Amino acid sequence: MKRLPLVVLSVLCCLAIAMPAALLIARARFPAPDFVEAERCDLPISLVCSVVKAESDFRADAVSRAGAVGLMQLRPSTAEFICGLEGVPFEPTRLMEREYNLRVGCLYLRYLLGRFPDLRTALAAYNAGEGTVRAWLSDERYSSDGRTLDEIPFPETGSYVKKVEKFRKIYEILYR
Repeated sequence: MKRLPLVVLSVLCCLAIAMPAALLIARARFPAPDFVEAERCDLPISLVCSVVKAESDFRADAVSRAGAVGLMQLRPSTAEFICGLEGVPFEPTRLMEREYNLRVGCLYLRYLLGRFPDLRTALAAYNAGEGTVRAWLSDERYSSDGRTLDEIPFPETGSYVKKVEKFRKIYEILYR
């Protein structure tokens, strides 16, 4: 049996130590909590984690300038709408609670995916609003088929969609 040179052996040992450490560091930056609501809504955990990462960076106390709150950054009016549609009691004081916010946010994300089967279009609606995306879909400058967005006219929404897609790829790599 041929012996490995000491340098090669040293490099392999360093990699064996460094790779798990790098994975731990990456997983700390991209946590994957057990989101039961994702499973209840039949949503991929990587998608829900990516939306939460993009929206609040996992801060349950996050509040936006637009008044969106919690992990999934729900506006009270949006939460009230989806709760009414899904038969869930609307409790605005609980929107900052992790589990309640995730429940309502996952229901809303599932609703949008039902309305907009294209993921990019549904994510654009999560960020810019369903009505705004419907207007874009009816405009030939932004949609050639009326169902998917060829172009997202709001730079903030375009950046948001790209960020969620990038985060989802990272989650899928880290938590295979």
